[in-house]
Amino acid sequence: MALSALDLFSIGIGPSSSHTVGPMRAARQFAESLAADGLLDAVARVKSELFGSLGATGSGHGSDKAVILGLQGEDPETVDPGAADAQVEEAVAGRKLRLAGTRVVEFDRAADVVLHRRRSLPAHPNGMTFTAYDAGGSPLRESSFYSVGGGFVVPAEEAEQTAGDATEPGTAEDGQVPYPFTSGAELLTRCREAGTSIAGVMLANELTWRTEAELRVALLRIWAVMQECVENGCTSTEERLPGSLLVRRRAPGLRRRLRAAEAARAAEGTPDADPLWAMEWVNLYALAVNEENASGGRIVTAPTNGAAGIIPAVLHYFTRFVPGADDDAVVDFLLTAAAIGILFKTNASISGAEVGCQGEVGSACSMAAGALCAVLGGTPEQVENAAEVGIEHNLGLTCDPVGGLVQIPCIERNAIASVKAINAARLALAGDGDHRVSLDMAIKTMRDTGADMMSKYKETSRGGLAVNVVEC
Repeated sequence: MALSALDLFSIGIGPSSSHTVGPMRAARQFAESLAADGLLDAVARVKSELFGSLGATGSGHGSDKAVILGLQGEDPETVDPGAADAQVEEAVAGRKLRLAGTRVVEFDRAADVVLHRRRSLPAHPNGMTFTAYDAGGSPLRESSFYSVGGGFVVPAEEAEQTAGDATEPGTAEDGQVPYPFTSGAELLTRCREAGTSIAGVMLANELTWRTEAELRVALLRIWAVMQECVENGCTSTEERLPGSLLVRRRAPGLRRRLRAAEAARAAEGTPDADPLWAMEWVNLYALAVNEENASGGRIVTAPTNGAAGIIPAVLHYFTRFVPGADDDAVVDFLLTAAAIGILFKTNASISGAEVGCQGEVGSACSMAAGALCAVLGGTPEQVENAAEVGIEHNLGLTCDPVGGLVQIPCIERNAIASVKAINAARLALAGDGDHRVSLDMAIKTMRDTGADMMSKYKETSRGGLAVNVVEC
């Protein structure tokens, strides 16, 4: 089935799309299925089991809290981040769960939310199983799901049927949309056939599901949430991020310093004294988003939460520092980024638990690079070149969160990748789009590298910085 830009960019909460957003959606789906099939009134208890990476780092990523919220009917897009912890604490302290928002059942957190740190389900590292029991302790229903990255949730029967059948780049099989594509080469062919840009191809496909006006409203809403996230990150009064690492928030202080420096330069008549001034702001934008994500704030998966700062940072750079940037260009930016993201989602993975951080930060860097190249006037070939540069120089990037938290190295990694994306776009614009390594080759290499990567480097906190940095 063809993917929409709104599948790649969805509104949720931090700290993780695969470990927070996905489990919340899966738990909600399970509760809703009980209600839809008339089983809700017979349920006396629900047990949630998290496996693989979810079990290994679920505590630090809030997976246990997410399933509690999801079982109670909360949705990642609409849940109140400020009230989420209190809602979970109420359920734990009261030993009651309001299943699907209505049915009150007994709840023992220690027994009913189990994190299996060394066990995995067969199809993906992010697996979970929910079991509903009646008053006599007999199971009424058991369902398993996989959180496959970016908040996407797949039922076990679907995931296990297709496990290992990653799509090879080549020919599109989905005829639902007017310009189907499953590879970068095919996307460029569609652009030539239609005589349009990558954003134009995506727009034509999006009209399969919604009007252009509806799409524009939805994408500008995504942009508005990204802007709100940056503002929230810059104005937070929280001195340190949650968790044992006691990481200090840097965005509020950094913005104060940048604004003061700008004011001083303006007064001196030397506003352009620092040739790298824009980079300071790009760093700020990325830090602000990922600090908000780490604290469980409202976030846009782009394409994941762990890499959520890159596309907003580059888009903020474009709208602030490039003359003539407007809402039309923002829409084109997001459509282009989504097209590139679809290639990663289709042909490799955007899950850190599956291929390491190259699938998160690497994919986001590639998406941002291609999108920026497009709105700066790049041809489809130059856009594909920029996207390739963005991922090529993130190949092999491991996912090794210290303490199972999306703080070290995740926050700074977004800032570095944002600057890298801007550089990739500029490199591509300096050429004519003709280059030796294609985006398809780089994506396949990312998939192969992820398959070769040891599991301890794939969001388990059992390798890399996660074992060499001492928690305080």
